[in-house]
This record gives sequence, C-alpha cells and structure tokens, in this order.
Amino acid sequence: MNRYVTSWFEIPAASFTIFMVLTLTIWIAFYDCILVPFIAKYTHEPRGFHPKTRMGIGLVISTGGMMVSAIVETKRRDFAGSNTTTVMSAMWLVPQYALLGLAEALNSIGQIEFYYSELPKGMSSIAIAMFLVSNAISGLFGSLLIKVVDTITTKGGNISWLSSDINKGHLDYYYWLLCFLNLLNFFYYLVCYHVHRSSSS
Repeated sequence: MNRYVTSWFEIPAASFTIFMVLTLTIWIAFYDCILVPFIAKYTHEPRGFHPKTRMGIGLVISTGGMMVSAIVETKRRDFAGSNTTTVMSAMWLVPQYALLGLAEALNSIGQIEFYYSELPKGMSSIAIAMFLVSNAISGLFGSLLIKVVDTITTKGGNISWLSSDINKGHLDYYYWLLCFLNLLNFFYYLVCYHVHRSSSS
C-alpha cells in the first residue's frame, strides 16, 4: 500500500498504531472536558455515561472496527489482484485504527472506573491488577486463536488465512472471525450487565 502522505514523507508500516493512540488521547480529553458536563444534564450521572454503558459502547465500536478492517482488507486484496499499476493508499487503514482507539478509550477506562466504583477504596490496587490480568489473558487467547486459525486453514494443503504473503492469504476472513467473536463477547456482556443490575437492585 502507498504509505506516502506527501511526496517526501512516508509513514512507517509499524507506526500506523499511532492513529489508535491519537484517537484514544483526543477522545479522553474531549469526553472529560466537553461531553461529560453536557451528558450529565440528561443522565444525572457525574461521569456522563455510567461505566457499564461506556463498556458496552466500546464493545460495539470494537465490533465495528473489525468489520471495517475486513471490508478494507477485501478491497485491498481486490486492488492487489487487479492489473492496475496504481497502489492503494494506506490511509484507508486509518478509520479502523481510529475506531479501535475509540473502543479502547470507552471500554478500558469504563472498565477501570467500574472496578473502582464496585470495590472498596482500600482495594484500588486490586482493581488495576484485575484489569492488567484481563489484558494478559486476552493476549494469550489472541496468540492461541492465531495458532488455531493457522492450523485449521492449512489443512489439506490450503494456504493459511494468515499467510506471510497477505495477497495469497485471507486476512479479511480472519477479521470477520474477530468481528463474530466480538459480537459474541458483546452478547455475553449484556448477560453480565443484566445479572449485575439484578443483583444490585
């Protein structure tokens, strides 16, 4: 993909995650300084949206981010397989990184605030530990998922979805799988949300 922003500046491939970090940073400032005072008038919640609501919105946006990733990757493969000499712009990757950054800002921060609100003040370190443990487990699960997908999709001599040659593999299928898993996770969250609300009332 064409990573040139101008005729002389090319964004390094590994640096595209900066768009996720920028979105996260900008959203936090925008939410705390502008949205919270406005939303609080209607929700009567000092933090704007309740942490559980933010977590749910973050999961929905994360699912959308995977959907956008799959669509862009499909377009990229079609572009690479065509006879045109034009190279697709890498700026098409920015929306998915922005969505994932927004999802992270909503879900992760909402999750931390939820732990702090549910646990006694003296257990604040437990809240952070729980959050870090959940991130570590998700990292292990992600590695396991990659291994399973690679093993299953190479059966019968087929090319892996996650082939090092992305034009021969099907990274778009993998994104759709992640989209489906994100959707399942959201429905699981809704069950947990309902159980917690029932037990709190």
